[in-house]
Amino acid sequence: MRIALVQVASPGTEDIESRRSRVAGLVRSAAGADLVVLPELWPVGYFSFDDYAACSEDLSGRTIADAAGWAKELDAYIHVGSFVERVGDGGYRNTAALVTPTGEVSHEYSKVHVFGYQSQEARLLRPGQRLGLSSTPFGTVASTTCYDLRFPELWRGLVDAGAEIVIVPAAWPAARREHWRLFTSARAVEEQVVVVACNAVGVQAGVELGGTSRIVDPWGHVLTEAGTDEGVTFCDVDASMVARVRADFPVLGDRLPDYSQLTADSRSESNT
Repeated sequence: MRIALVQVASPGTEDIESRRSRVAGLVRSAAGADLVVLPELWPVGYFSFDDYAACSEDLSGRTIADAAGWAKELDAYIHVGSFVERVGDGGYRNTAALVTPTGEVSHEYSKVHVFGYQSQEARLLRPGQRLGLSSTPFGTVASTTCYDLRFPELWRGLVDAGAEIVIVPAAWPAARREHWRLFTSARAVEEQVVVVACNAVGVQAGVELGGTSRIVDPWGHVLTEAGTDEGVTFCDVDASMVARVRADFPVLGDRLPDYSQLTADSRSESNT
C-alpha cells in the first residue's frame, strides 16, 4: 500500500476557510496513495483553545464531508486527522475518523487521553470511551491520537481487538520531538504493528510543532520520516509484514492473561 502523510500548519492568523482550501490542495497532491493521513485538530489548530467551540462540528459536518469528497476523487482512504466534535449534550471531543474510497466513515475514534500539561484540552474536551478500528483491504486499521502514544495499555487493547496498522494524528511539540520518535518506534515494536504517525508543523500560540511524521514497521524500522515543513511525504508499505513478523517472532502469545494477579515482593534488606 502507498501511504501519504500530510503535514499541516495551522497558524492563528489564518481563517479556517483559507486553511481548508489549502489543505484540500495538499490532499489532492497525494493522488496515487491508498491512504492519506492528516494531523490532529488541523482545522482549528490544536493550541487555538478559544476557538474550539466556534469551530466545532458534528460527524456530518464539513471535515467529514470534505474527506468523503477527497476519498471518492482520489479513490483512497482518508484519515481526517481529528477535529473538535460537538456532541448532543453540549460537550466536545477530539475525534478522528477514517473514510473509505466510497465516502463512508469506516470508523471514528474520540481521543481517550485528553492532555492537560500546559494545555486546556483536558478542561475543554471530554475523553472518548471506546476504541476505533475497522477492516480494510490492507488489514485492520485502528486510530489513536497524539498523547495516546504514552499509554501502552490502550495500544495493547487495540492489538487484542485485531489492530495491525495504527494511525496516530498528532500536534506534538518540537520540544518533545525525541519522545515522539521514541514512542512511535516503541509502540510499533512492542505491539508488532505498523505505526502511521502524522504530526502538525508550524507555530501555534507560540508553540512550535515538531513535524517529523513517520511510519515505523513491526521490527522498529523507520520506513520514512518527514521534515519539519508543511507538505506531503509518500511511503510504500508492505502491510502483510505484520502477519509475518508475528508468526516469526510470536512474542504477543507469551503475555500473561492478567498481570494484576502478580504480587509485589515487599521484602527489604536490613542495614545491619
